[in-house]
Amino acid sequence: MPDRIYLDHAATTPVRPEVREAMLAFLGEEAFGNPSSSHAFGRAARAAVEHAREQVARAVGAEPGQVFFTSGGTEADNLAVLGVALARRNDRNSLAGSHLVSSPTEHKAVLAALHEAERQGARVTLLPVDANGVVNLAALDEVLDEHHLPSLVSVMWVNNEVGTIQPVAAIAERCAAAGVPFHSDAVQALGKLPMDLHGLPWSAVTVSAHKIGGPKGVGATVVRDPGLLRGIIHGGTQQSGLRPGTENVPGIVGFGEAAELAAAEQPVHAIAWGAMRDALQQAIGERVGDAVVHGAGAPRVPGILSLSAPDTDSETMLMHLDLAGVAAASGSACMTGAVEPSHVLVAMGAPRDLAAAAVRFSFGSLSSPDQVPRVAEIYAQVVAKVRSLRRVLARA
Repeated sequence: MPDRIYLDHAATTPVRPEVREAMLAFLGEEAFGNPSSSHAFGRAARAAVEHAREQVARAVGAEPGQVFFTSGGTEADNLAVLGVALARRNDRNSLAGSHLVSSPTEHKAVLAALHEAERQGARVTLLPVDANGVVNLAALDEVLDEHHLPSLVSVMWVNNEVGTIQPVAAIAERCAAAGVPFHSDAVQALGKLPMDLHGLPWSAVTVSAHKIGGPKGVGATVVRDPGLLRGIIHGGTQQSGLRPGTENVPGIVGFGEAAELAAAEQPVHAIAWGAMRDALQQAIGERVGDAVVHGAGAPRVPGILSLSAPDTDSETMLMHLDLAGVAAASGSACMTGAVEPSHVLVAMGAPRDLAAAAVRFSFGSLSSPDQVPRVAEIYAQVVAKVRSLRRVLARA
């Protein structure tokens, strides 16, 4: 599809050629061994997994023994949130009495894990965010001043819908001073921002391969002290028993290669993707004067632009953008035929009509500056078309 423009890199990215090449060796008949086997085939697979563990650790500024591979970002978030909470309970079979703190703009993987903790008897506090999606640090201080300290604070590094960068260092320092573990979903940060956990009082960080040119279905929970974590899957002794199960060797090898490349190229990509994001924001603003950019008043990750045009809706906008050759996304979810506003934008205080009209463009390896004018023009045309359709429907 050479004429199509892909601006949904925050959803997933194409597997890089270098990554695919590294994986192929472990998809054939020579390097297919089980990493838990003691023979030569198994030892080769084990060596590949451990090399990938080192690559991921270097990419985030951690130690190899702190990296535990999972089936993706969702499992990694669940392992971090529920695993840390369970490890801090005297009764390790129940979360009753636990207190977990997070924000209302988290990825659904974290929010769903919090709901499960509530189902098991935990109390959950969601810190308020401002109009740009930045967590209220004063509210965090109040929670950390309570007599019964939280079991965990979990705040994502970069918001996947609007790109807001949270003050992770400030949050981590406050939590460390109070003796409370801090987890951050860094799925949208890896490869987009500099990451060096060595200088941060972190407890757990989660990352995913397919956002950085790696394969789908593999991620990692990175834990400062594995003793902070209790496994939530039960089985063998792989990965110290914290994440048992035969490792996905080709996927893990691909993740390691992708993480190494993404970390090395991050400074250059940040400049390129940030420039394209800013250029598209300006070009759309010139064509659709009442378009609202979400999160523009706070630091944003390079490459994510979320905006809403009044009198439109995400579902119709995305359909017409796709028909015009532009792949984008939204923060809205289509449920039982009704478009629900983005939970992120609602938490940020956006009016529900704008929250239900958000379109997210995200840049990456398939993006180029020459695409920007075309996308801006198509977006403006689609806005006009959707508004016209809505007027016709309103008169019907």
